[in-house]
Formats: sequence, C-alpha cells, structure tokens
Amino acid sequence: MNLAGDNELTMTNVRAEKVREVARLATRTGRARSGEFLAEGPQAVREALRLHLENAEHGRAEVVRAVYATEDCLDKHPELEVMSNKAERVHTRLVNQEVLAAMADTVTPQGIVAVCVIPETSLQDVAATKPRLVAVLTRVQDPGNAGTIIRAADAAGADAVVLTSGSVDIYNPKAVRSTVGSIFHLPIITNADFGATMAAFKGQGSTILAADGYGAADLDALQDASAARRGGSTEPAPEGQPVLEDPTVWVFGNEGQGLDETELAGADHRVAVPLYGIAESLNVGTAATMCLYASARAQRRG
Repeated sequence: MNLAGDNELTMTNVRAEKVREVARLATRTGRARSGEFLAEGPQAVREALRLHLENAEHGRAEVVRAVYATEDCLDKHPELEVMSNKAERVHTRLVNQEVLAAMADTVTPQGIVAVCVIPETSLQDVAATKPRLVAVLTRVQDPGNAGTIIRAADAAGADAVVLTSGSVDIYNPKAVRSTVGSIFHLPIITNADFGATMAAFKGQGSTILAADGYGAADLDALQDASAARRGGSTEPAPEGQPVLEDPTVWVFGNEGQGLDETELAGADHRVAVPLYGIAESLNVGTAATMCLYASARAQRRG
C-alpha cells in the first residue's frame, strides 16, 4: 500500500480506539496483555522493519505488527515507506501529527512509530549456542543505563544480553529509545533468574566476570596480558586471573548498590575498572562499555 499522499487513509481522530491501543503500550500492563511494545523514531522503526523483512525471508517470527507515520516523516525517510510496503502482514497507516503525539510516549515524537512483537527468547537456547560474549544486567533499573549497555553490547559484537528479575523492563518506550535500534540486533532475555543464568552459561564453559570496583583483577592488567600473548609471549596467565580471550559473561549490577554478595559469589572473578582521577566510581553504562570492548578486542585478536 502506498502510504504517502493517501489522505483518505490518514488517521485524524485522536480518540479512536486504535490510538488508545497503541498508547497503552507505554504501560507495563498494556505490553503484558498484548505481547507488544512500541518503537519510536526513524532509526528504531528502520531496524525493526529490517529485521522483520530478514525474518520473513528465512521463515522466522514476525517482528512488526503495525506502522503509523506522518507524511512529513515519510518525505524525509522514503526508505521507511518502501520497507513498510514490502513487509507482509504489517498494518500501515498515515496519521496526522496530533494522532502520532497521542500514540507516542515522547513529548515531541519523530514522525513514526511501530508496534512490535516482544520476542520469546529462552536462556537455554542462547546458552546452547555457546556464546563468546554475553552481558548480564542484574537489578539495573535506569532505562537509559540498560539501553546504553545493550547498545554497547551490540557494538562490541556480543552474542546476547540478559536482564535478571528486578531489572528495568527493557521494552518500556524510554529504554527502547535509548538502545537506538540495537534492541533488534541481538537476543535479549528478560526477567531471568540469576542463579539459573550463571548455571546455564557455566555449563557451556563460559567464564563469569563480575564488574566490581573492589575486584582483585584489574581490567588494564588483563588487557596488557592479552596484548602480550598476541605479541608472542608464552608466559601463562597469572594464577587466579581470568583470560579475556576466553568465552566470557560479564555481570553488571545496580546503579547505586552494585552487585550483592550472592551475585559476586556467582562469578568466577571480580574485575575492577581502574580509576586514575578522583571520581568515586563510573556510571554502570560506561563501565560496561569498557569491559565489553576489552573482551571483544581480546577475542577478535586472540
């Protein structure tokens, strides 16, 4: 269906039931009842449609149920209309700015939203792939931090992200926006049990590293050791120290409290990111980015 310029199909009633249905996806209850979430803005919708088309080509699960866009947005991003037209079983409609504002979570929406399916991803299926790099978020509660870590994991080439119970709902609109489309790039497991998560990945041979400011292992020293091995050093890793080239699961804790004793005990090693200035600590998103990239670089060059 050609969206742009089709005024007869333009939704203009902000009180329509369909508008209310989409708006309810901003709430946890609405998402739980429908099994859907809202992706807002050209970048997120582009990545959702890209994955939808890729999945359709390979007979995998659908990603997008509906797309609602203003004519101005499609004029600026004509590829989104092309992708929407190609996507089978996706309901597509033009809307005016008032309707889009009623649907979206943001005060100033970016002209397009997509209703997406919350994927069913199991811990066992991800662990069975014997992933090289995984990020586990335990009790991370800020949507921006969670989104930043998912984006960093995606950029570092991680195989999956796991959020344990007590963490933020990653499918709330603010968290989805903060991933800038990365939520559609790698498997994400939500509401996972911490103990079961550790057992699943240890059972596949992964080393569990806890990001801990008081850890005995130093991230810089681990990177230096990795660089030395790449340079031909035959020195074995210091006893009791992790090897960044190994399959690794990084565990990142709550913004204010960090990792509790049970979570620290579930790790094989505690690794500190060194602080050279006088800052008390690093934001969890920043620390996670440094840790994930340290492992990614070692694994890629190992």
